[in-house]
Amino acid sequence: MSIDATLIAPAQLAALQATEPVVVIDTRDADTFAAGHIPGAVNLREVFTFLATSTAEGLNELKATFAQALGAAGLSGAETAVFYEDAMNSGYGQSCRGYYLLTWLGYPKIKVLNGGFSAWKSAGLPVSTTAATPKPATFPSMPMADVMLTQADVMAALGSGTVLLDVRDVDEWIGDSSSPYGRDFAPRKGRLPGAKWIEWYRFMKPSAAGPVFKTPDEVLAECATAGISPDDTVYLYCFKGARASNTFLALKQAGFTDVRMYFGSWNEWSRDDSLPIETGLPLAKPSKLPALALALAA
Repeated sequence: MSIDATLIAPAQLAALQATEPVVVIDTRDADTFAAGHIPGAVNLREVFTFLATSTAEGLNELKATFAQALGAAGLSGAETAVFYEDAMNSGYGQSCRGYYLLTWLGYPKIKVLNGGFSAWKSAGLPVSTTAATPKPATFPSMPMADVMLTQADVMAALGSGTVLLDVRDVDEWIGDSSSPYGRDFAPRKGRLPGAKWIEWYRFMKPSAAGPVFKTPDEVLAECATAGISPDDTVYLYCFKGARASNTFLALKQAGFTDVRMYFGSWNEWSRDDSLPIETGLPLAKPSKLPALALALAA
C-alpha cells in the first residue's frame, strides 16, 4: 500500500514549485514566519487559530472566512495548495487543518508537507525572510465534501455502531485537563460517551528529518489496537479540529473511506451543559477469557 499523494516530501515540493502553479501556505505564527520560511510562502495563521461552531451560522462563517482568506492567498482552483507547519508533532496538526478545510470546501488540489519546515531545512533547501506578495484570486465555488459533522450529527451517533474517535492528548482524554490551552480553558472536562481513543501522536514516527506520518499499514496497526477497521464509519474529534485533522489525513491515506470530523469538537461540546459527557478514568470491560478457561478446565 502506498502513501496517499496528499503527502509531499520537501524535494517533491521544490520540484512542484518549479513546474506548476503552487500556493505554499505557512500556518505558523507571524514572528516565526518572518524569521524564515519556504520561499514564496504566504502566512495564514488563521488556518490554526479560527474557532468554529457547528451551527448553520457558524459553518457559514467558517466557509466565508476561508473562501476570502484563501482567495486572497492566491487560490483560484488552478493552483495546488500546500500547507506546512514547523514540525508534525509540535503544531497540533495545524497544516492538516488546512488540508481538512480545503477538502470540505471541495478544492481539487491539496497537499501537506510531510515533516514540515523542519524537514525542508533538513533537506538543505533554501529559506527566505522575504514575505511573498500573493496575487489575489477568486476562490472557486465547488460542491462541498461530506466530511463535516454538526453537534446534532454526533448526538445521533451516540450509542450506535459509529466509531467516535477521540485523538486528544492523554490528560484531556482522562479528564485532567479541558484543552491544550490550559486545564480549565473549557468549562467541562471529559470525553464523548462511548468514544474510543488513539492519541494523535501515534500516527507519526521519527525520521532523520524529524517526525513524519506513519505508513498506511502502520496506521492500520494503530487503529487495530483500538478495535477500529477501515470498514468502520469513523467520527473524529479533538479540541478544535486540528489534531483530528492530522488523524483525518492519516486515516484517509491508510484507506479509510467513511471518515468525518466534528470540527466544533470539545471546544463546542463542553460549553453546552445539556450535552452528555463521560468523566474519570475509562473502565476496561471485564475479560471473558478467565471464565472461558475455567469452563474448559472443568
